[in-house]
Amino acid sequence: MTAGATFYRRAADAVADHALQGKVQRATGRLMAARAAGFAALEGADGVRDRARAMRAEVVGHLDTHLATFARELTARGGHIHWAADGAEAVRIVAGIATSRGVRTAVKSKSMVSEEIDLNDGLERSGVRVVETDLGEWVVQLAGDHPSHIIAPIIHKSRADVAEVFRATAGATDEDLADVPQMTAFARRALRQEFLAADMGISGGNFGVAETGSVCLVTNEGNGRLTTTVPRIHVALMGIERIVPTMADLGTALRVLARSATGQPLSVYTNILTGPRRAAAPGRDDAGEPDEPDELHVVLVDNGRSTLLGTDLAEILYCIRCGACLNACPVYQAIGGHAYGSVYPGPVGAVLTPALKGLGLFGELPHASSLCGACREVCPVRIDIPRMLLALRARTVEEIGQPAWISIGLWWYTRLATRPRLFALAGRFAARLTRAVARDGWVRRLPGPLGRWTKHRDFPAMPARSFQDAWRIRKSGR
Repeated sequence: MTAGATFYRRAADAVADHALQGKVQRATGRLMAARAAGFAALEGADGVRDRARAMRAEVVGHLDTHLATFARELTARGGHIHWAADGAEAVRIVAGIATSRGVRTAVKSKSMVSEEIDLNDGLERSGVRVVETDLGEWVVQLAGDHPSHIIAPIIHKSRADVAEVFRATAGATDEDLADVPQMTAFARRALRQEFLAADMGISGGNFGVAETGSVCLVTNEGNGRLTTTVPRIHVALMGIERIVPTMADLGTALRVLARSATGQPLSVYTNILTGPRRAAAPGRDDAGEPDEPDELHVVLVDNGRSTLLGTDLAEILYCIRCGACLNACPVYQAIGGHAYGSVYPGPVGAVLTPALKGLGLFGELPHASSLCGACREVCPVRIDIPRMLLALRARTVEEIGQPAWISIGLWWYTRLATRPRLFALAGRFAARLTRAVARDGWVRRLPGPLGRWTKHRDFPAMPARSFQDAWRIRKSGR
């Protein structure tokens, strides 16, 4: 990714990287095929998706109530709730917990929110060494890189790329890198020592269950469970929208999450954590928890989310972070994740990032879409991403403006389109002009800013006969 470049510059660089496109398209193709098979095997899949959407809409519509219930139930079971208005406050909270308890090393399970708030950098500045333990996240950490997919952090790297990272940064030998099982074993040996030495485990939270104060973690690697049980302190970070009301609602969400992400009926590790280590409480609906760490802290992160409530962008908060919209998106398949310049790439990121961080830095992202609707089709909770992309495009024009040539062009188009005779005359003129400069029916180069089109593709010459002319001839029977 080119530092300081615009989205269009980063996208152009990515399009020119054919090796990157091959890696991304192979991986997303496999994930889409698995998703299709997973939902084909789910009885009443459309009904399950409808229920999941209704549940997410209800949560976002009454978020204050569900958050209060979640906080109350978690606290009643011995957990600690922290409220972070923004990313900086969330980092201060986690760093404060770490420093007050003498934490020197923290192991992390995969967490998009921690990436969003730059938690690792904040903890390192506080003297806490942070080790990513998700295999993909560990690779990008060793490489000084960033994840490029919501569920597959190293979708942009090949096996050879990963082997080179292990060799250059972790001292792997040829024997360690002989094949994928050997590479996995090498990573397991290295990370196992980190789990045993860590004072704090940091995780995300796929869902928080309001009725029990539980945190649900969904992973396909055992690192998540080791992160949340071996260290004496567990800190879970969650966006405030990641709540489900009941355990039954959690079951609905889980039925569509794994199938959308990887095609699995259920992820390999689906952990439900309810409070820290404690004995059963007599006379209360609390069976105790013998296996958890001594302390559990849940940090609920707003970071702009509450500003979306009640707006035309609130629907993006329904997202359950399955990554299916990335896999289906032709733009993401062509440019990968880094071109978006954000923790959240793909269609969901094209809405969420400018919605949370403003259009000033990210006003280009809503245009990173063909509006084909594939993202809406595969979304397990049927989020209407194209509608929100159009809303953000309109807001960009209102807040930032647009190039003068577009404004002038649209003004002239409006004048012509509302005057049928002028519109027909302009159409005939354009048809003659494009046919005059075309070769074999195609214009190779358009003038001015329109040349951006013909820089990458030819423009078809307009036909000699307009549709209206052809229709009149057809009606007349000639």
